[in-house]
Amino acid sequence: MDVRVQGPAAPDPFLSAADLFETEYDLQWPVRVYVRADPDERTWTAHYDEYHVLNISRQAATSAMARELALHEFSHMARNEEAHPSHTQSTEEALYLALTGRSVERRKLVHCYQIANHMKDIYADDITLSVAPADKLVYFLESQLAAAISDRPSLPPRPGLRRLTSGSDPEITAVNAAFALALVERHGLVDPDHRLYDLAHAAADDAPTVGFDSFRRRFRSLVENPTESDYRKALVDVTREYAAGT
Repeated sequence: MDVRVQGPAAPDPFLSAADLFETEYDLQWPVRVYVRADPDERTWTAHYDEYHVLNISRQAATSAMARELALHEFSHMARNEEAHPSHTQSTEEALYLALTGRSVERRKLVHCYQIANHMKDIYADDITLSVAPADKLVYFLESQLAAAISDRPSLPPRPGLRRLTSGSDPEITAVNAAFALALVERHGLVDPDHRLYDLAHAAADDAPTVGFDSFRRRFRSLVENPTESDYRKALVDVTREYAAGT
């Protein structure tokens, strides 16, 4: 892998992530890492004809999670290169199919984008968790969910960010909790008495109109290699369920 880092952060976490990633996978296109000053824009990727871009905040790039965040984004890049339906399906198209004829508030539309990102994250983390220990990811999910429950941020997340906090809406926090449990259950990462379960159920209790178990089941049971049609239907169905249930 060709990884080049520009900005005010050491390249070591990104190079370490690349070395670990290469034990099982590889990227055809080079990766350009840009370290940004804005702490709210934690990580997001872009894909071009002959290279990938990883944008990451300086705060994230110098944190204890830097290597794991890079691994996660490399996994998204791999899914993009293999043309996995989760990464080629237009989110806008799926949302149009799901929401045609419905009146949806802007905040809920933002949430629908976040739900679509969760589905992409499931498939990216199927790769991430095949090459890296899960301890830091589980801690990340736990800490982010605890923060969302106890101190809801005042700003909604930008679509595409790897973030579980979600503005001041308990409904999407419950969906985020369902995603967190689905991911750890999909890979058998925690025992049933793990604190993540208590946090997730607390989030679900705050949003009784959200089908917490349904979202958890949908995320957990996403098939490994869906057809384009199957993936589009899964995304449309989960979007409709959220729009109708809240």
